[in-house]
Amino acid sequence: MEKYRKDWRPWVVPTAGVAFLTLAGFIMGAASHDAAAQPLSPAEQAAISDARSLSTAFRVAVNRVMPSVVMIQTAPGQVQQTAHDGEGLGNLPDGLPEGLLDDPMFKRFFKDMPRQPQQQPRQQMGTGSGVIIDPSGIILTNNHVVEGGGKVTVRLHDGREFEAVEVHTDPKTDLAVVKIEGAGSLPAATLGDSDDMEIGDWVLAVGAPFGLRETVTAGIISAKARGIGITEREEFLQTDAAINPGNSGGPLVNLEGQIVGINTAISTASGGYDGVGFAIPVNLAKWVSTQLVENGKVQRAFLGVSIQDVTADLADQLKLDGVHGAAVTEVHPDTPAAAAGLQPGDVIVAFDDQSVRTTRDLQKYVEQADLDADHELSVVRDGKTLTLSVNVKPMTGDELAKAGSDVTGSTSEFGDLGLELSDLTDSVASRLGIKGTDGVVITSVESGSVADRAGLKTGMVIRRVGRVDVTNVEEFRDAIAEKSLEDGILMLVSNGDASRFVVLRKS
Repeated sequence: MEKYRKDWRPWVVPTAGVAFLTLAGFIMGAASHDAAAQPLSPAEQAAISDARSLSTAFRVAVNRVMPSVVMIQTAPGQVQQTAHDGEGLGNLPDGLPEGLLDDPMFKRFFKDMPRQPQQQPRQQMGTGSGVIIDPSGIILTNNHVVEGGGKVTVRLHDGREFEAVEVHTDPKTDLAVVKIEGAGSLPAATLGDSDDMEIGDWVLAVGAPFGLRETVTAGIISAKARGIGITEREEFLQTDAAINPGNSGGPLVNLEGQIVGINTAISTASGGYDGVGFAIPVNLAKWVSTQLVENGKVQRAFLGVSIQDVTADLADQLKLDGVHGAAVTEVHPDTPAAAAGLQPGDVIVAFDDQSVRTTRDLQKYVEQADLDADHELSVVRDGKTLTLSVNVKPMTGDELAKAGSDVTGSTSEFGDLGLELSDLTDSVASRLGIKGTDGVVITSVESGSVADRAGLKTGMVIRRVGRVDVTNVEEFRDAIAEKSLEDGILMLVSNGDASRFVVLRKS
């Protein structure tokens, strides 16, 4: 106690000093009161009116979207946790907000609490957000919020909870749709136009950061068409509206309360808000969610070319009038691009009258194009602009699409396994770096399926089921006919020149 007396002694003031300070405080208070009593100038009134107008706009937007925002909880399985993981923390209660254990100030005050070495196994719950896009119970969220194949629980704005009856995901864009039943007609949000958003426009981020429901933060659009390397298909809206763990899957809205993005990621050094957040543009989310609802998966089209962005040096060498377009580095045989007459060195500058600035633009336009329909390509070749007609085809798998696969026959689906397979040809084997053509090539793996959980990927080749070698899809079908996912299915799989055994089993 003596230490604190010494620390605070300089702040002890004699009685006369107290009287002086009291008198000074009275005078200052009176002056402050007199200033507050003065009428506002027209400029001050206008400034306050403008601020109130913006505040009203925020309230209007929130009132329109909030009934459509939900909290999503996922329970992927049972995990063993200790009471003092990682940082020597003591015995802490359950239900702490996500991310709190990583907070330096929290660690400082609780690091010396008595420790309990171990807790009983318990279910780890993940928390995210979502937004209702159809009154029947269709909810749009992030893939990373619901991935894992566990139980998905949706908590509505009115407090009711429902377990999801359907979950469809698209890992390439990190989007997912969740369907619930029995909730009646639900308030669906209005989807806006993300192309209309400009840098500097006000936006609100809505969701459940750290598990705190119905939280709203405000900011602006900081940048558009950002690619940050976390998903395969990226054109993020960047915002300084605070996005924290748990906001994922929630809506980014404009001042009209329309959805313009789905909150997805943050750039952070601390694990929390550092001023830079990213949202998937709603125009991309519309296309993906429509396919997920109608088909349960996203069907993309492909050209069959390898491309790269145009640099200043390339623009000069390829005789372009600016640094734009997608330069073709390779045209794969037996693909739509080859049939259209594309050549290495061509620069694609437009697709169906849509300007192509970067390879990302071309990829987006092609993937969303109508299948088995003619589309126009504007190409610069040797300084001259040509118009080519191309009929795009369905993409069967990433590696195969990039290589321009000449897979023969139709792709076969094995829904229980979560696989799509095709026969392996000499050309495909060569491009995948595989010796021989015995086996079946994986052209698609459903996210969260037994095949996905076993680590199977597009482009791998299944050579054996149990003790039976398979050389084509029909032999594979026969080999699994008597197998059971309850007991597990043993497979020998090749990836390049490496092979390994995997077991597909229902969890």
